[in-house]
Amino acid sequence: MKRSSGARLGATAAVSVLSLALITGCSESGSNGDKGSGSQDDAPAAKALSAAELKKLIIAKGDVAGFTFSAVDKTEFPADKKAITGDEKCKPLAYVMSGLAPGDAAAETNTMATEEKSPTDTASKSLEDMTDGEFEDAFGDSMNINVTVVGLSSYDGDGAEKTFESVTDAVAACAGGFTAGSGGEEQKITAVTEKKASGTGDESVAFSLTGDMEGQEGKIQGEVVRHGSTVATYYTMNIGALMSGKDYDIPAALIDAQAGKLK
Repeated sequence: MKRSSGARLGATAAVSVLSLALITGCSESGSNGDKGSGSQDDAPAAKALSAAELKKLIIAKGDVAGFTFSAVDKTEFPADKKAITGDEKCKPLAYVMSGLAPGDAAAETNTMATEEKSPTDTASKSLEDMTDGEFEDAFGDSMNINVTVVGLSSYDGDGAEKTFESVTDAVAACAGGFTAGSGGEEQKITAVTEKKASGTGDESVAFSLTGDMEGQEGKIQGEVVRHGSTVATYYTMNIGALMSGKDYDIPAALIDAQAGKLK
C-alpha cells in the first residue's frame, strides 16, 4: 500500500539528520561554565590517567539501567581530529560531536549508549493493517531513541582546565554560526540555544545546535564536564524527536552514572 508523503519525508529527514550528526558538531551556546559542588580549583593538578585507566572508568553495561553499550563505529565517526574541517575556534565543539577529545589529550576513550525501548501497541500491528497516520506515528516512535556518545579524555598539568576553557570560549566565539564537517562534506550551523548544564564535576557546560538539512531544521545536544584532570563529553541525538520537532536532552542518568565513576 502507498504511504503518504509525510512518511517519505520523515525517512528522508532521518537520513539527513543522521548525516549531519556524523559529519559535524559545533554549538554556539552553552551554560556559563557551571561550577559543580565538588569544585577543587585550588587543588594541585593530578597526573593524566592512562588509556587503560580511562577504559575502566567509562560507563559500561551494568552501570546504568535502560541502556545498551557498544563501541563507536569508526567508519561513521571520524577517527582522527585531522579529518575535522571548519573554523579553528569552533573545533573543540566539533570534536565533542565527533566523539573525540576536545583538547590535546594524553589519553582518550569513548563508548556509545543507546536507550532501550519497549514496543508500543501500534508497533505490534502489521504494516498492512495500519492507517497512514498510524504508520507515520509508528515510524516516528520507532526512531524516538536517545543515542549518546560518551567520551573520556585525560590531561597532564593544567591541560584539562585549558581544554574546558577552549570549549567555553568556542561556545561564545561561534555564536554567530559556522561551517564544520569531515570527509569533504560540510554542514552549516544556523542557530544555537543555551542549555542548563548538569552541574556535575568541577565545571560543566551544555549546548545545543541547530543545523539546516535541505530546508528542515534539527538539533543535537552536547555537554562537557571537567572532573579534575579528566574531561567527560556527551553528545546525544534523537532522530524521532528531530523529525517531530520535539525537544530532548542528554539523558541525566548517563551523566550521573559517569560522574559517580569519576569521583
